[in-house]
Amino acid sequence: MSDASTAPAPQHRPDGTAAGVSVPDRPTVDGLEQRWAPAWEEAGTYAFDRTAERADVYSIDTPPPTVSGSLHVGHVFSYTHTDVVARFQRMRGKSVFYPMGWDDNGLPTERRVQNYFGVRCDPSLPHDPSFTPPEKAPKNDRDFVQVSRRNFVELCERLTAEDEQVFESLWRRLGLSVDWTHTYSTISGDSRAAAQRAFLRNLARGEAYAAEAPTLWDTTFRTAVAQAELEDREREGAYHRVAFERTDGGEPVFIETTRPVLIPAVVALVAHPDDERYQPLFGSTVRSPLFGVEVPVVAHRLAEPDKGSGIAMICTFGDTTDVTWWRELQLPTRAVIGWDGRLVRETPEWIAGGPGEELWAEIGGATVHTAQEKVVAALRESGAMVGEPKKITHPVKFYEKGDRPLEIVTTRQWYLRNGGRDEQLREQLLARGAQLTWYPEHMKHRYDHWVSGLNGDWLISRQRFFGVPFPVWYPLDADGAPRYDAPILPAESALPVDPASETPPGYDESQRGAPGGFSADPDVMDTWATSSLTPQIAGGWERDPDLYGRVFPMDLRPQGQDIIRTWLFSTVVRSHLETGGLPWSRTALSGWILDPDRKKMSKSKGNVVTPLALLEEHGSDAVRYWAASSRLGTDATFDTGQMKVGRRLAMKLLNASKFVLGLGVERGTAADPAAVTEAVDASVLVQLAAVVRQATDAFERYDHATALDVTEKFFWTFCDDWVELVKDRAYGTRGEAPAASARATAALALRTLLRLFAPFLPFAAEEVWSWWQDGSVHTASWPTTDELGAPDGTATGVLGAAGQALSALRKVKSEAKVSQKTPLTAATVSGPAGVIADAARAEADVLAASRAASITWQEVPVAAGEQAPVLTAKAEIAEQG
Repeated sequence: MSDASTAPAPQHRPDGTAAGVSVPDRPTVDGLEQRWAPAWEEAGTYAFDRTAERADVYSIDTPPPTVSGSLHVGHVFSYTHTDVVARFQRMRGKSVFYPMGWDDNGLPTERRVQNYFGVRCDPSLPHDPSFTPPEKAPKNDRDFVQVSRRNFVELCERLTAEDEQVFESLWRRLGLSVDWTHTYSTISGDSRAAAQRAFLRNLARGEAYAAEAPTLWDTTFRTAVAQAELEDREREGAYHRVAFERTDGGEPVFIETTRPVLIPAVVALVAHPDDERYQPLFGSTVRSPLFGVEVPVVAHRLAEPDKGSGIAMICTFGDTTDVTWWRELQLPTRAVIGWDGRLVRETPEWIAGGPGEELWAEIGGATVHTAQEKVVAALRESGAMVGEPKKITHPVKFYEKGDRPLEIVTTRQWYLRNGGRDEQLREQLLARGAQLTWYPEHMKHRYDHWVSGLNGDWLISRQRFFGVPFPVWYPLDADGAPRYDAPILPAESALPVDPASETPPGYDESQRGAPGGFSADPDVMDTWATSSLTPQIAGGWERDPDLYGRVFPMDLRPQGQDIIRTWLFSTVVRSHLETGGLPWSRTALSGWILDPDRKKMSKSKGNVVTPLALLEEHGSDAVRYWAASSRLGTDATFDTGQMKVGRRLAMKLLNASKFVLGLGVERGTAADPAAVTEAVDASVLVQLAAVVRQATDAFERYDHATALDVTEKFFWTFCDDWVELVKDRAYGTRGEAPAASARATAALALRTLLRLFAPFLPFAAEEVWSWWQDGSVHTASWPTTDELGAPDGTATGVLGAAGQALSALRKVKSEAKVSQKTPLTAATVSGPAGVIADAARAEADVLAASRAASITWQEVPVAAGEQAPVLTAKAEIAEQG
């Protein structure tokens, strides 16, 4: 390599760029997405290398977004966090397995299809191959068209396919570095086969089972829901003080209830065993008001002496505590609410012939709300209610996607053991949580709290239509009743199967529903029962052993903090049961997006922002900048102001790069650090090396926000100080060696900065890279300090000190209200000795940038304990001729 002092100067074109360097006249961030997204796809920039050994692979269990409408800005926020990790790992030399899935089955999808097309599924109807949905959905859901299950599923498939195209287009515009050849949907044939295979194995090992039991029930969707899908919502209610007459003639027993409508379902009154007020009543009986049903007074530790009157009704069923009491005290079942959320029409046997039969004729078949009003009126009229209801606000259980309070009804459901009733399994799953590396670490306590608080197994069946069917048939006895104790199961090689349209081995379609024939299990799997297998589905479990061996167990599960109890925990459960290990080694949890009122953005609250308009207005890099500025686990306020800062940064990267390349930096050059001879240039490289170390360490800690912060801060210093200081020297005014030092520094710094910014601003970084480098910045290696050579470590403070000096001299001109181009005949710069010494090492650059004829450097003593002042300047301004 030629010595820098004797090497010939490069040949420059009129714009200052070297041959082969192509810089647009007016760089802009507008349109970069449309230019680079197709180019990356065509070049296979993000394609997974299937020949890579497992040790060289970084695999990501990408969250499959629910296909039930539109993505919102919260998705952009969290998926950007994942993408910056993927890009960093790719540049670190890993073959990144970064698939994309679509969670396109389940209740949200069904509800969207119902409302979009104006239809409702009636599984009793035959398939109509010529069915066409209404051109416009009726406003009232009572006018929705009834369609067969198969027609309904066809509409679901049609709409989700359209939504998935929209989703993919937006993700590409955002710049997600996904390998789009590895996509899947949770309702595809491969996914159905994986879910059914896992279920059959769970069943064979005794981990899955069916049981008839009290079930949390959404009356709108008419389906069971799991404990993990509950949420409390504050609702107005009222306490009603109601008297139960004692059968021994004693004083009445008063209870306080918010649901007098459940008085006909009462099976006992309960108080705490240590409550002296009610100890004399334990073992006695009372009669329910209005209905006259005799029930016992019992004791249980879960009764709360300080709540209401201290004694409560046990009804079947008002809440989950009722279920616990009913089960542990072995009480009878007196259900009065049906699957449709109405009181059963037929008079219950325990009410028939009694004093409440006439009232039941009024409330049977009524909604819970209407029946409650009539029961309260009857209580008031009978004198059984003391005083008027006392209004309260209290938490009520809802299905997280539902609109009405949940009821508890007795149904036959499928369950998967999850430690809720098995202490040994619970401890094993807690141990799995301890083996997992959490980012941020404090999120682990949410997992522990959830697992420790489980009170039942995972209910995995749903009474819906668009989902993975349970691969089970039942033989029918001579009376046509299903034999649940002898299920018919398919071979794994036959999967996926749809028992509703396929026959089991040894039967034909004519035997469906006939005595001695068969029936299909009517339910589908909860969407989490499929989504909990995303590592297996994406990784090709049992379908593509070669791929599976290269990507499983995966390296990272990124997701939102609000679904730790659902998606994260359920995935751990499935992997633990199937493989005896974790499905991934790390999890990265994003925070929530808050609206300006600091409330969480969510579709249910109606305060979400759809991202396309943001991407169009500000540019994808700008929106990514806003998202990446927040650490994992930290809530962030939706802030378009931050996006504007990101756009300004992307534009500055383009414009500063144009200037730097205009210095004559040659195409493809990695530059020689030995050419850096000037102190201020060495200072740049020393500081840049520190930034590389800090950004790398931050990424390895999954702290992308710090990596962005240190890179951005250095970049602005580089632009505001170094670029301004070297403009004169870089064009050769002091000779070739100082100019070569500037060019080498520019090339080294730009090549490093582009790679540091690439995970965050992929479009701007790629655009600049294409001006003077071959290939893609996103497949270039992550920068190392070795590339920057061994610059003079004593020069660390020179850039900052020289920048201060230049700023002080420019302030003199600003205060004198003269142009910055005005020469200074003489100048004095004052400050602490160390800073003055550093600034003086760049005197020639400071003189040229400030247009000063000379500078006197004056040291100012700093007393012990005092903060060192910034540099100040005095100068004589040259007379203007």
